[in-house]
Amino acid sequence: MKRNFLIALMFVAAAGFAAAQGPTYSPTSDVLGAHLNYGRGCAGCHAPHSGAYGNGAAKTPDTITGNIALWGEDVASLYGKTITSGSENGTSGFADVLPGTNATTPDMAGLLLCLSCHDGNYATGAMMKNKVYETLPATYGTGAIPTELGNDGTTVGNYLNDHPVGLTAALGTGAYDWDWTITNGNVVVPSGTNFAAFVTNYGFFVSPKSYNNTATIMCTSCHNQHSMNVVKVSHGSKTGLASGTYATMFFIRAPYNPASPTAGSNQTAQFCRQCHGAEGNESNGNLALPTVF
Repeated sequence: MKRNFLIALMFVAAAGFAAAQGPTYSPTSDVLGAHLNYGRGCAGCHAPHSGAYGNGAAKTPDTITGNIALWGEDVASLYGKTITSGSENGTSGFADVLPGTNATTPDMAGLLLCLSCHDGNYATGAMMKNKVYETLPATYGTGAIPTELGNDGTTVGNYLNDHPVGLTAALGTGAYDWDWTITNGNVVVPSGTNFAAFVTNYGFFVSPKSYNNTATIMCTSCHNQHSMNVVKVSHGSKTGLASGTYATMFFIRAPYNPASPTAGSNQTAQFCRQCHGAEGNESNGNLALPTVF
C-alpha cells in the first residue's frame, strides 16, 4: 500500500512539473504569419530603397520616408496626431501626441510605425484588412474581430477602447501594481517580493520602453511583430520556465495559447499579470502556483 501510494505521489509530482514547464512547440507555418503580407514578406513593411516611394505606398509628401527602420509605409498622415488610448472611466485616457520627422522618442518605432498599417482613422488604405489571420479557438466565438484602431465599428477616431500606449502610459508602483522597482525606466526584480515569485512562475517577457525615467508601454511592449506563433524562452533571471520554444498567438511576445487543450490552463491570464500585479496569484497569497499550459 505504501509503495503504491509513493508511486502515485511521484506520478502526480512529475505531472505537475511537466505542466509547469510547458511543451516545446514546433510551428507548422512561417513565424511571420500574417506579416508575410500576402507573400511580399519583409518588403511589405520595410523598403530596402526609397521608403514609401520605393514601395509604391507614398500618399503624402514625406522627404524622409524610409529613414527610420527602412520603413516602407507612409507615416506622414500620422505626424502630430493625438492618440488618446485606454480609459478607466470611459471619458479620459492616456494621450500621446505622435512624433514628427526624425523623432528619437520610443513612440516613433513602437507606436507610430505600427499605426501606419493598423490605424483605420488617419492611415486608411494601408496593409491592414481588419481581419485576423489565425485559426481562433472555438471559445472565441465566430464573430469578426475588428483590428483597425480608431475605426473599429464604434465612433471613428475612438481609441479609448484600446489598451493604453504612448509616452504617458507608464508602469506604476501603486497598490494595484507589483512590488517591483522601476529605475531609470527599467523594471527591476527585487528578491523576496511577490513580483520575484511571479517571474519564477511565469516570467517578465514584455518590453517597456524607457522614457524620462519611466517605463512606458508601446505596441511593441506586448507584441513582437516578427513572430506570430512561437516565442523562444531562455530560463534565467527573467523567467523560471524551462528554456525552449512555446506556442503563442497574435504576435504576443510570451507564452500565450488560448487554444490549449489543458483544463485550467492559465497562461493567457499570466501574460496580462506581468503588468497587472493586483490580479496575480502571488499578490493574493499563493506564491508557488505554476503556470499551467
